[in-house]
Amino acid sequence: MQDHAPFEIIDGDLGLGLVILADHATNRLPERYGRLGLPESAFQRHIAYDIGVEGLVRGLHARLNAPVVMSRFSRLLIDPNRGEDDPTLVMRISDGAIVPGNHPIAPEEWQYRLETFHRPYHDAVSRTIGAVADRTGKAPLVLSMHSFTPAWKGVARPWQVTVLWDSDPRAVRPLLAELEAPGDVVVGDNEPYDGALRGDTMFRHCMKPGIPHALIEIRQDEIGDAAGIARWVERLAPIFARLNADETLHTYTVFPSRTGPY
Repeated sequence: MQDHAPFEIIDGDLGLGLVILADHATNRLPERYGRLGLPESAFQRHIAYDIGVEGLVRGLHARLNAPVVMSRFSRLLIDPNRGEDDPTLVMRISDGAIVPGNHPIAPEEWQYRLETFHRPYHDAVSRTIGAVADRTGKAPLVLSMHSFTPAWKGVARPWQVTVLWDSDPRAVRPLLAELEAPGDVVVGDNEPYDGALRGDTMFRHCMKPGIPHALIEIRQDEIGDAAGIARWVERLAPIFARLNADETLHTYTVFPSRTGPY
């Protein structure tokens, strides 16, 4: 029997037309998995979850009253921001850490994690996006929140906030302009990762149906405590509200993916 829900939906005003997602919100594991053979310290690292994001999306919800969907399981169990056929869906090694509970993994266990965690999360995302679309009669604006490490393999990352995207620029261009306008933070465009990832959450729920969207990454030292989270909620909430008020960001237009044909 499942000992905790694989997702959490924070109800909001469906009529706003805005949906906020957090694929890697928590580092939780069901009791049956223990710690996947890892030390407890591994679950305080980025390999287990996106540090700071749960507090950030809860703060954004409090300011905007937009519905939020968050995963409630660690990405070490199965990564909800990967397609079902992605070989990194269940990580055997993550940033140098071997995950004993994932290697080897039986096909039956792989399927169990898909059916018990990955698919229910995506079903919740689909239902929430669909409910907003039904209420407004328009395409929702979908904003997905993530965080990234301050350094990678000893190299510092200069960006404090970045926007990842595939080929749909509608929400991305005004979002980048808003983030850059004050001139007090370093903003990245498709850094430190490329936003074109076949089968990921944005591909599945936004690119394929033509829904305006953006994936926002914040450097983890920026939102590593309550004060940092509050600063970023204060910065992002009015930007998100202005984007959401733009009627051009509530229409369906399918853009070809840089990953190949749908």
